[in-house]
Amino acid sequence: MKHYIILITALISLGFLLNCEKLVEIDAPNNQISTAAVFQDTNTADAALANLLAEIRNNSLLSGGNRGMGALLASYADDLDGYYINNINASMDIYNNQPLAGNTIVESTWQNAYKEIYMANAIIEGLKSSSIPEADRKRISGTALLIRSVIYFNLQRIFGDIPYTDTTDFEINKRLKKMTADAIFIQVEKDLQESSRLLEDNYTNAERLYPNRKVVHMVLADLYLTQREWQKAESAAKEVINSPLYLFEGDIKKAFLKLGKHILWQLKPQNINDGTAEAQLYYFDNAAPPSYALSTSLVNAFSNTDLRKENWMKPVTFNQQTWYRPYKYKSLSPNTTEYSILFRLEQAYFIVAEALAQQNRVGEALPYINAVRQRAALSALPGTLSKDQFLEELIKEKRREFFTEGGQRFYDLKRFGRLQDLKAVKPNWNNFNQLWPIPLSELLLNANLNPQNEGY
Repeated sequence: MKHYIILITALISLGFLLNCEKLVEIDAPNNQISTAAVFQDTNTADAALANLLAEIRNNSLLSGGNRGMGALLASYADDLDGYYINNINASMDIYNNQPLAGNTIVESTWQNAYKEIYMANAIIEGLKSSSIPEADRKRISGTALLIRSVIYFNLQRIFGDIPYTDTTDFEINKRLKKMTADAIFIQVEKDLQESSRLLEDNYTNAERLYPNRKVVHMVLADLYLTQREWQKAESAAKEVINSPLYLFEGDIKKAFLKLGKHILWQLKPQNINDGTAEAQLYYFDNAAPPSYALSTSLVNAFSNTDLRKENWMKPVTFNQQTWYRPYKYKSLSPNTTEYSILFRLEQAYFIVAEALAQQNRVGEALPYINAVRQRAALSALPGTLSKDQFLEELIKEKRREFFTEGGQRFYDLKRFGRLQDLKAVKPNWNNFNQLWPIPLSELLLNANLNPQNEGY
């Protein structure tokens, strides 16, 4: 099997074909160069990485659009209500907690993720025998490793036991078996540690469009939190907080502006002056919502004095009915001020606060939550809170801070064993809904992925 780089109007993009069994062995045409040659040149290797990042922006779980975690898991939990007109709709099935194995979003979530894993593996494999400068080889390989790790981490939390592969070999990949959560987490931690060794702290792009080592530390901190390794989570998150690269943004109106020093990694819209995927997805005005609006339970979770309610939610009244739309990203077109933020410093604050509280160090944890609260014009939490009381406040505060961002509400409820709380506002919720089904199409292609997740 061969993969090729196609040169089009002087732009080089790497095409990774997934239906490998249909390929035939042919020589490369004159206007193509083989994969091996791609990674002997820094420019073409960078083009391969840029292609992976474009895929992440457009089609991955990290996308801010309607196929990303921000929308899907916020509606699957209790932060977004679905309003798609056609109720026989894959998005509405997700919102209604009825994700059948043939659901097209379930299928595309899985298939796009493994497509991106394949692309990352191709980059990592190609660089192993590359003669490009060592610094470039480390940077590109470390970034691909990080992206692959983030995808696996999120896939496991959504689907449960999943297959892991670090190769592009079709004969191996077509017979993959599922790995347990513990096994996946061990492998992801190993990959993240290697990514940390390869990447540098300093950004290669002033706009932070490419991740650095501190993004690795942030993902590690979240992984350790999920594994209930509190001291490791605290240490990894403090690596981010204590870095001189980052500053807490004290003005809530600037929290989603692209120049903020609290941003770890963000994605630029595809075209100049385009609004972010989030701004476009959630926009509606003088009309009923066409896709999503904020849930009543979320809106009611804010006090009227909370600046986030004033600045991050937009009321829309139509036919004497009022909805609230997410308004963290405000610019449509022309947009010159916003990119889609994947990781921001406030996430590290909450990770440290939770890890400290779980170690019975509530007094040390309070300043991290209070910094976020006071920025929103809320009073500080008192020092008299017990551990359980503090963790309850943390869950509520984190919901108000990160609604529609990266599936954090769903992941938090799952980590705390609180997904059954959704039953109060989601009548279709069942305990087995903590996992999505493995796509039926994948089970038919690879019987090793059986058994199907419970309930499906």
